[in-house]
Amino acid sequence: MTYDAIVLAGGAARRLGGVDKPALPVGARTLLDRVLDACPDARTTVVVGDRRPTARPVRWTRETPPGGGPLAALDAGLHETAAPLVLVLSADLPFLDRPTVRALLDAAAGDGATGDGAALRDPDGRDQPLVAAYRADALRREIALLATEHGTLHGLPLRALTAELDLTPVSVTGTAPLASFDCDTWEDLAAARARIREHGNVLDEWMTAVKNELGIDVAVDTKTLLDLARDAAHGVARPAAPLTTFLVGYAAAQAAASGADPAQAVAEASRKAADLALRWAAEAEANADAQEGGSG
Repeated sequence: MTYDAIVLAGGAARRLGGVDKPALPVGARTLLDRVLDACPDARTTVVVGDRRPTARPVRWTRETPPGGGPLAALDAGLHETAAPLVLVLSADLPFLDRPTVRALLDAAAGDGATGDGAALRDPDGRDQPLVAAYRADALRREIALLATEHGTLHGLPLRALTAELDLTPVSVTGTAPLASFDCDTWEDLAAARARIREHGNVLDEWMTAVKNELGIDVAVDTKTLLDLARDAAHGVARPAAPLTTFLVGYAAAQAAASGADPAQAVAEASRKAADLALRWAAEAEANADAQEGGSG
């Protein structure tokens, strides 16, 4: 499904004392980079705001004059897009994920979709216009009408636009409560930072952060690698665990460079190394049994 993405990153962040909110880190990744990671397959990604470092290339623009509010910013971003479907996101969504984005796009333009787009509905039953997918022609039509009616878009609230659009509400079971969570205050930021370090989240968050830092995007079967590390640690020696997983990654990279599927390459290298660790342990156990029998 072809779509463009517009990320609004030019707000004043008054409740955070005017800091550069999109650049604040959560799990060692900026809020902006976390949002960009949720829409990697956008044909064009436009960030409306001041330029800042990002993990992947984006197109930059700004409303004129700056500080015109979300509707003026959205209009500026829309001028940089051409796809019939536009994903619109705020830059302060630490838990937005790819399945949620896909659900929005499917609801806006998938088989049987009707209306002007789809917006994420939060746990309190409110639709979020800055976590939404829109039909671009509907956005352009209503923005043009508002500009004509008011003479300017500067300072107009986003609800002036969304009140005229027919948006399908989308609730994504399991992820929606987190996907709509935004960081407006220091308390919100602290809560986000604490949540990613919870036991059930920390490994996935860490793996994603490492992949982004290294510039790789490969599906990783965490359980398989952890099982391999356990077998190497128990069957050989504790330091064998990190060294073995490093070698598995190296072998998988070589296989992928030769045309193999990266995820399958990791799985196959892990299987071979795990089998080796089990054979190593079995040999050591058999040897110990033989020595014990000989001494008897």
